[in-house]
Amino acid sequence: MLRISASLVYSLTVGCVSVPEVPVRSQPQPVTRLPSPQAIDADAGKHLFILSGQSNMGGLKPEQSFTPAVTTAFGAERILVVKNAHGGQSIRSWCKTNLEDPPPTVGRVPKVRGNLYHPLLEMVTATIEGEQIQTITFVWMQGESDLRNTNYRAYLDALLKQLQDDLDFKDINFVIGRISDCGLDQTKRLEGKKNIRRTQVEFAEFYERGSWVDTDDLNDRMQDGILIHDLHYTPEGYKILGERFAQHAITLIKAHAN
Repeated sequence: MLRISASLVYSLTVGCVSVPEVPVRSQPQPVTRLPSPQAIDADAGKHLFILSGQSNMGGLKPEQSFTPAVTTAFGAERILVVKNAHGGQSIRSWCKTNLEDPPPTVGRVPKVRGNLYHPLLEMVTATIEGEQIQTITFVWMQGESDLRNTNYRAYLDALLKQLQDDLDFKDINFVIGRISDCGLDQTKRLEGKKNIRRTQVEFAEFYERGSWVDTDDLNDRMQDGILIHDLHYTPEGYKILGERFAQHAITLIKAHAN
């Protein structure tokens, strides 16, 4: 049976609103060190899935579609799912250092860099304590709050490196949801939206263990007889998103088995 209390954890702020700053310890607690995948039997250990991002990750309910899919693929006793999402947050809140020169003064800039990363890491550490981990897959759905961020690619690279270093696990799979087509028919911040979408695809296609998910068909709804491409997805859209994330994760895990 899947461990709900530790294995499936929610921390969610719905909508594009700011959340209170999360205190960060000056000296983060050491994390559990994981054995190298080469040292683990092909059929031993568990598959860890870390889901994070902003409000469109927040709207996803893993138990509806993501967890059932990975459970079918690997068995309930062999999966661990951690989810931590916060609406309206820049990727800067997950990365420990500033990567822009000069540092930004507009847009969503947290007072403390990495203020959302440390709580996520603590949740992951608590979940994997005493467990043998065979694979780690990071699922990322974020980007709408970084339309002014011209160095988004460097932050994606840094986020992956943080996870690799802090979990002492090099071969992390990275599934990224490309932000939707919301606003592509408007001139406001159009180039920023195009840049984030392009950067997410380029990152996923460059990284050997990367994959990206299309979300352009998940946000369509009728309003006063007019089809609109909303910022957030429909209930069915979130269910489909979970299925797609799971299938991409499963494909990556099986492709790199052995």
